[in-house]
Parts: sequence; C-alpha cells; structure tokens
Amino acid sequence: MAPEMNVELLIRISAFIGIFAIMAAWERLAPRRQWSAVKATRWVTNLAMAGFNTLLIRVLLASGAFGAAVVAGQGEVGLFHQLDWPWWVELNLAVILLDLVVYVQHVLMHAIPILWRLHMVHHTDVDFDVTTGVRFHPLEIILSMFIKIGAVILIGASPSAVLMFEVLLNATSMFNHSNVRIPQQWDRRLRWILVTPDMHRVHHSVIPRETNRNFGFNLPWWDRVLGTYLRDPSQGHEHMAIGLEQYRDPTRLTWVTLIALPFSGKPGNYPTWHDEENERGTGTKE
Repeated sequence: MAPEMNVELLIRISAFIGIFAIMAAWERLAPRRQWSAVKATRWVTNLAMAGFNTLLIRVLLASGAFGAAVVAGQGEVGLFHQLDWPWWVELNLAVILLDLVVYVQHVLMHAIPILWRLHMVHHTDVDFDVTTGVRFHPLEIILSMFIKIGAVILIGASPSAVLMFEVLLNATSMFNHSNVRIPQQWDRRLRWILVTPDMHRVHHSVIPRETNRNFGFNLPWWDRVLGTYLRDPSQGHEHMAIGLEQYRDPTRLTWVTLIALPFSGKPGNYPTWHDEENERGTGTKE
C-alpha cells in the first residue's frame, strides 16, 4: 500500500498548492468584498490550523479514506463490490454519494450541540476567503475522516473514486470559500452544477437563519432538493456581516483560542433548533 499512498499524497498536495495559488491570485485581482480584518493575521491562524490538521491525520490515520478503499477492495467489502457495474458508473456514483454524506454531516454539525461546538470554529472567521476553507477544529477533522472511512467501506468505493472525491472536496472548499468576483449571470448558471462562493457565503452570514442554509460544499443539488437553499443574503453580499455574533474580535481568535473554543466558548443561538426564533434574516429563496 505504501507506493499507492505516496502517489495519493503527492496528488493531493499538488492539487492543494495549485488550487490555493489560483484562488489567492484571483482574490487579489478581483475581490468580491473588502476584507474587514488584518489578512496576514487571519492567514497565519487558518493555515497553521490546516497544517496541524494535516499532520495529525497522517499520524493518527495515515491511510485515511483512501487506505480504507484499498482494504475494502482487497476484501471485496461494500455495495459496489457486490455489483457488476461499469467502472465509470461506480466512480461517478461513489463521488456523488460521498458528497451527500458530507452534506448530511454538515447539517448534523449544525443540529447536534456537541458537534456545533466543534464546527463553530470554522464559522468564527470574520472574513471569507480561500483560507476559511481550511479553518476547521482538529477534532472535527478526525470525526469527519472516520465518517468518510465508514461511508467508503459501506459504498465499496474504489481508491480512484476516493482520491477524486478528496481532491474535489478540497478544491471546491477553497473555491467556494474564496473572496472572488464572478459575474452574476455566470454565477447563477454555475451554481446549478457547483457550489459557488456567492452561494456558500450565505452560510457564513452572522444572521443565524442564513447560517443554517446552503450546507453544500461541492454539489449544490442537496440544498435545492432538501429545502436548505437560499439564493442571497438579506443584506447583500457586499454588506453582510461574516462570522458569529458572539465572536467579533479577530485579534482574540488565535490558534490557541480556537483549539480551546469548543470546550469554553459560547455556542450562541445558531444551532438549527433555533431557526424559528431567527426569522429576522430570511434572505431570498429561488
């Protein structure tokens, strides 16, 4: 498995560096919004979080979901190993099903108190750019990896499908969190097949009712089909406030503070069971 793991790691690192560089350059050339916090400080915090999470996963779960796919394939465990479908059908269907798993996981992160405490670290960012897409608490990353491993084994996804999904998920997370300007007519078309920055930015609104919309990371269909889609924020993209009401000072959101936040921070009224109490920001449905 070692040679396969080396290739997988090289592909993922190369894709990350390439997509990150493209989105960072795009943000600089055509920003959608003005930054409200010191960019350098935020980037150091967010990238330090991403680097720590990557090392932690490699130490604790070196092979991760990709390794689970290899082992499942060797033992012919999982749904697709019991079927005789064309490889390209299984490849695409596995990516779609894994994306649905991530959508459901994301919804649960907003619905279950202990999970929201982990996930709110991601939402404390008071700005919205490419580095927000890698700002997650280590315990959320570990939990997410276990969920993906379980899904990969149940589905019987191939190593190629898992690698494709992981690269796409990482790339689209950086894309749809980026502060880039896309012409509105193109954004409206693109968001039928891909979660765009304008679509996902609504999810980072400081208004709780809007925070609990647009959960998709990669494919936009789940939000539309399952009733969690919101077209625009109520205050418009240029004027909407990003983050959480109870954490407005970015200078106090250091790496150490974010690590401790799930155990000491205030969750606010953002969990989904508060939705009926948060009708003050309804945005625009499509």
